[in-house]
Formats: sequence, C-alpha cells, structure tokens
Amino acid sequence: MEHMKRNVTLLVICQAFANTNNTILIAIGALIGYSLADNKLLATLPVATVMIGTMLGTMPAANLMRAIGRKRGYLVGLLIGMTGAAICSYAIYAQNFWMFCVGTGIYGVNNSFVQTYRFAAADVSSSQFKATAISLVMLGGVVAAFLGPQSVKLTQDLFAPNLYLGSYISVIGLALVAGLLMMFVRIPTLTAAEKKQPGRPLSEIVKEPTFFVAVIGAMVGYGVMSLIMTSTPLSMVAHEHGSGAAFDVITAHVVGMFGPSFITGAVIKRYGVLNVMLVGAVLLAGCVAISMTGHELHQYFIGLIILGVGWNFLFIGGTTLLTEVGTGSERFKIQGVNDLLVFGTVALASLASGSIFHFMGWESLNLVAIPFLSISFLATLWLMLKRRKEARLAV
Repeated sequence: MEHMKRNVTLLVICQAFANTNNTILIAIGALIGYSLADNKLLATLPVATVMIGTMLGTMPAANLMRAIGRKRGYLVGLLIGMTGAAICSYAIYAQNFWMFCVGTGIYGVNNSFVQTYRFAAADVSSSQFKATAISLVMLGGVVAAFLGPQSVKLTQDLFAPNLYLGSYISVIGLALVAGLLMMFVRIPTLTAAEKKQPGRPLSEIVKEPTFFVAVIGAMVGYGVMSLIMTSTPLSMVAHEHGSGAAFDVITAHVVGMFGPSFITGAVIKRYGVLNVMLVGAVLLAGCVAISMTGHELHQYFIGLIILGVGWNFLFIGGTTLLTEVGTGSERFKIQGVNDLLVFGTVALASLASGSIFHFMGWESLNLVAIPFLSISFLATLWLMLKRRKEARLAV
C-alpha cells in the first residue's frame, strides 16, 4: 500500500508539471498564433497542432511503452517535449509562424505519453483504489491552474520585444524537473509471457458496449471542452476584456477541470461511473447555456468553470469505464486506440474552433457542441439501462 501511494503521489506531481506546460501552451498558443500568422483564420492552428501531435503519437507511444515499459517511455516523451518547446522558443524569436506550429506539434507527441499517466496510476493500484488513483493523478492539474497562467505573466516579457519567449523556455525547465522525478516512479512492466499474448483483435474489442460508451464519453467531453476553451481568449479579447482577464478565466477553467478530482473517484465509487458521466454531459450543456447569455466577464468565468467540471466528470468517468475493458498486454492496445480517437477529436475541435468563431461567432461555436453532447448522454443512458436489465435477468 505504501509503494502504491508513493507511486501515485509521484505521478500526481509529474502530471502537475505536464499540465502546467499544457496550460501555458493553451493560454498563449492562440494569441501567439494570431500575432505571427498572416492569415488570422489560422490563429488557433498552434493549439490544434498540439492535439494533432498527441493524436499521431498515441499508437507509437502505446507500442513503445508496451515494449520498454511505461517509465522509460515517459522519459522518451519528456525529451520529445523539451525538443518541441525549444523549437517553439526559437520560432518566437525568429517570428516564424510555421516553425512555431511544428514545435507545438512535436510537443504534442509528448502529450501522447503524458495522457497515459492516468492509466499508469491504475496499473499500480488495487481494483478498489483504481478510480481514486486515476482521479488523484488528474488532480495534478489544480497546480497547473495557478502555475501555468501565473508563469506566463511572470515570464512573458523576459526577452522583450520577443513576447512569450520566456514562457516557452520555462516549459523546457518544467519538463526537465518532471523527468528527474519520473526516475523515482516504479511501474510494473509486462512479463515475457504477457508480451507474447497479442490479445483480442481490435475488431472484436470495439464491439463491446463498455468500450464504445467509454470512448464516446471521453471523445465528446474532451472535444467539446477544447472547442469552447480554445476560442475563449479570442472571444474575450474581441469583447475588450484583455489578455490578463483571459488568463484569469483560463485559470478558473483549469481549476474547474481538475479541482473536482479531490472527490471524483469517491463520487464514482458511491454513485457509479455511468451516473457521473451523465452529470458531466449535463454540465457541459450548462456551459453552452451560460455562454449564450452574453459576454460579461462573470459569464466567461462561470461558463468556463462549469465547462471544466463537466469535462472532469465525463473524461475521468470514461477513463475509469475503459479500465473495465481488457487485461494484460491488451490494455496498451485499447488505451492507444482510445487516445487516438479522443485526441483526434480534440485536434479537429481545436482546429475548427478558430474558423467557427471567426465566421459564425461565439454563440454559434457553443451551439455546435449540443448534438455531440446529446450522443454521449444517450449512449451512456443506453448502457446504464442495458446493465440494469441484465442485472434483473441474472437474479
């Protein structure tokens, strides 16, 4: 039990540094893109390329960690992330938009590894502690909620007139610290026998209702969150709130994303993962409703906090549900496909966000989320009713 808590604690800290870097990229990525791009429609492309890099790296990351273990894989990922941040730093200095997009894309590959910290927490935990461990690792984002935007404020002018250059150099430093801490994490590797077992084919796995609902929930939760969050700084600046206020709203949003992780695991254990996922979808719809009411500062704050909490319930719920599918070496394949689909959706949402906002406005951007939230809600409700029927027949 002591080793389990130690490993989860270290993963929480590493996740905190990783989320801090992601918060920095999200908070200023669109603003840097807007300042560097000749075509302002491409302002959110740097944020989208982070997600594209994450999407493209999911299966290679899963296969690499299956072969050499999660810990070594995470160290490789951190080296890739530091390389991407270095390219971004030089691109800001050189005022090169496309090089900046390449750097954010390379950094995104590191996220392919980072996003599986939650699965590593499940690997080192007992079945009773699994949901709590996943939730606690996501709790690392609470630190990022404050450290990320505040780091931007402290470092954005360090290398003036190259605005935000210091912020991307700080990303390199935080990744280095995370790498040093990762050296002390102990994560079990697959045995030789497990590596020889290929497991079921994906064509069979994807037919499982549990897999389908888990993936849909995570895709919709992360996709809707990214769609709205990516354009929030652009909308706020356009309505004369200023970049400082936008950073504060992003801080509140990230607190909403990760703050509930103090209790999400316990809530899942008490009320069931499917109930938590349903509440997550409803909360995301609530964000849309608030965003439709106007552009006052308090509306951005309340809407983005609710957006974060909805993401927390739907994404952590989907992750917990996914751990019910597959064992042994099979889980790497399942997790890789899950993250490929999730971050493919996030990449599309981030990329589309800027164009939808530019051509259709903030209100229409929010309305785009409704059909997808409806699909996730109905799919989760269907699985819940299916399980209840099966339980009654089994009695």
